[in-house]
Amino acid sequence: MATHPDNLRARLEDRADLLEATRLRYQALRGMLEAFFWKDRVRAHFELLREVAQVQPEVDATLAALKRRAAAEAWPLDAAPMKLMAEVERLRAAVQHAALRRLPESERSVPLGEALLRLEEVVLEAGPLLGRRTWARAVELLPRNLPELRAACAAAEVCERVFKRPAPQGVLPFNEAEADELRRALPLADSALAALWQRLEHFDTSGRVKDFLARRASRVPLHVPRSGPELVLHAAFWHGVARARLRALLDDRLAPVMPLEQEVPELLPWLAAREGAATSGRGDSRLAAGEVFDEGRAGLFELAAELASLSRERPTGAWSEESAWARLWSAAQRARDEGGTDVERLRDALRLFIILHGKAQTPARLFSPSRAQPRASEDGGPDMTHVKDLPALVQAARNAASRPG
Repeated sequence: MATHPDNLRARLEDRADLLEATRLRYQALRGMLEAFFWKDRVRAHFELLREVAQVQPEVDATLAALKRRAAAEAWPLDAAPMKLMAEVERLRAAVQHAALRRLPESERSVPLGEALLRLEEVVLEAGPLLGRRTWARAVELLPRNLPELRAACAAAEVCERVFKRPAPQGVLPFNEAEADELRRALPLADSALAALWQRLEHFDTSGRVKDFLARRASRVPLHVPRSGPELVLHAAFWHGVARARLRALLDDRLAPVMPLEQEVPELLPWLAAREGAATSGRGDSRLAAGEVFDEGRAGLFELAAELASLSRERPTGAWSEESAWARLWSAAQRARDEGGTDVERLRDALRLFIILHGKAQTPARLFSPSRAQPRASEDGGPDMTHVKDLPALVQAARNAASRPG
């Protein structure tokens, strides 16, 4: 039995809205592509071009599904949804014909969505108009609906939310949930911003646009970003703030070990959990090995964090002090086979701790190994200058801290 025409649009649900929006986009796009100065028209409406290209697979799937349904249910040809489908298909064919006509002959066999994206490259590679200014060129090259720009803005929103608010001195500015958000946002921002800078290099061979924006990326945004270049500058600024603040936080908590850029995001949830455990008295928070760093490297970070805590302040109470040394020993066992400059710096920090006898009134972090040479005759302890085994150095540090001074 045929569906009544009055019920057809309701049966289409949200797909009718998709087709209506597509019809309007197709009409505007066809006018642009058929114009005599079509490159100028396209250059001024890159966002429309990308919107049509991005939604095209969904439009094609919707049209195919509705045509099958219309045939199965015998929809009347004069029904409004059938007329809308026919109009969209007619405009689609016209847009595809106009788009392929503007492409080189060797590239005219691609689907409509790919053809529109390739058309954007053709226009950008043609260069700016005579006398076009740098900012206008940046707006051309960075439409707001670029996927990379959307990703950079999403990541920057996390960085801004966390680091814009004031934070007490010596306390992490994020909790465990926010640390996990930062863990996902930082690599996303890295890759998205790199892709955007690469896009500028590709389409602006003079390099003026990239240099122009790069010089402004460190300036505090004073207004709500609206255009593509403003969004890039906003994202780059807060990404830079996040990286700088995190580097300072990690230096305070993990020195002398220096995490690599790709290691920083993975350390944040652990640091937040560790600080939360210390505040609530829940105890230990172990750093799990993963794809970014192995078991030994994870132990090295744990060892550095525990040593930094002991150097700043001696634990209160026998149980707390015993737990701290147990964590330090366990971390040293995990990092026992590690090598490299980070390990050497950590050995020097342990030796310095031993030299200073772990006295609470003289934090080891205030001194440098080069200015405090070991004097075994004075402290009565063994000479640890040539000892390389981390657990042995930890045990010597514990003995030194336990020695009455």
